[in-house]
Amino acid sequence: MPPLLITFLIALLLGIQPVTTDLYLPALPALTQALGASMPQAQLTFSATLLAFGISQLVWGPLSDKYGRRPILLAGLACYTLGSVACFFAPTITSLIMARALQGAAMGASVMCARAMVRDLYAPIDGARAMSKGLTGLGVLACISPVLGGLLTQSFGWRAPLIAIALFGFLLLIIVMVWFQETATRLNPKALQASNLFATVQTILSNPIFWTFCALSSFSYGALVIYLASSSFIFIQLFAWSKTSYGLALLCNSLFYISGTVMGRRLLVRRGLTQTVAIGACFTLTGGLLIGLLAWCNQLGPYAVIASFFFIMLGHGIHQPFGQATAVGPFPNAAGTASALNGFVMMLIGFLSLRWLGFAMDGTVLPLAGATLVWAVLIALVAFTAVQQYGPKR
Repeated sequence: MPPLLITFLIALLLGIQPVTTDLYLPALPALTQALGASMPQAQLTFSATLLAFGISQLVWGPLSDKYGRRPILLAGLACYTLGSVACFFAPTITSLIMARALQGAAMGASVMCARAMVRDLYAPIDGARAMSKGLTGLGVLACISPVLGGLLTQSFGWRAPLIAIALFGFLLLIIVMVWFQETATRLNPKALQASNLFATVQTILSNPIFWTFCALSSFSYGALVIYLASSSFIFIQLFAWSKTSYGLALLCNSLFYISGTVMGRRLLVRRGLTQTVAIGACFTLTGGLLIGLLAWCNQLGPYAVIASFFFIMLGHGIHQPFGQATAVGPFPNAAGTASALNGFVMMLIGFLSLRWLGFAMDGTVLPLAGATLVWAVLIALVAFTAVQQYGPKR
């Protein structure tokens, strides 16, 4: 496949995640009210998606190492489309949670294969650059999704974003069917044998490079999901912003994230990976300290939240591509399994963060501020210590 097509496909396959989450966020308060759900139940439509997303990758990964990326992508995207249609027709909050879980499980095939595809085609440093380009495309979808979700919810009700997600899944299925060519040239016929799978997992989990960069991407993702899951209630209910204005706020955050991915690629050439990650951690720590200080001073208004996440999202744009690509880098013959384990840890962190948030939200900005500060400190610790020790040199 031509390089431009590869970048386009990686962006779409990774971008299914913000489409699945961000597009329906403006509808979250409305669907909570329409289905008579509690706030923890509403948060479960988000956290159940992430948990199923994380667990499913543990299955999709070894399957893709044995059968290749293409059949797994086709199966996963077909299931994703069906799950998305089920979300649209869900009559109760329980059925919506179940449909979202199916959607998340199927989404795991797309994102896992995208990460594995990067390792199939590139060496670790080049893979970090390629992943960064793909995540820039993800950022574009993340820009569009909340604004479109807000407009659809405002104009047609809370079910409209759900059918838009289904249409995206169907179009992505057609694109993969027509243009995607297999990237896993060295299939592992023993990938699903228990002894071989156990040995592969043990090798991956005993590698400090995997854990260092898995922690970097997972902690950064933890900060993001806390913001995404709480921001609709904070901006729409607490700050009384319209759904469209809230979508524009998320658009600004996504633009900062895109800026971070572009900055990371340029810094990578001049400073190398370890220094670039450290610079990203400086942005992250600045944002965490700022939102924590403003909350402590009781000065955390809507624009202060956006300003704090300007720094958080810049750092996120550096940590996500470099963390995901480098965690999988040492395992060219088990890229699917390594990608799956990295994805599982990321989603486990996200799920636990959301479960905590569902019970911690008290109608103020304090839970968001406190959790963001904690994640920022943890990201900085990893970036300033383990990444400097285990990160690849120039």
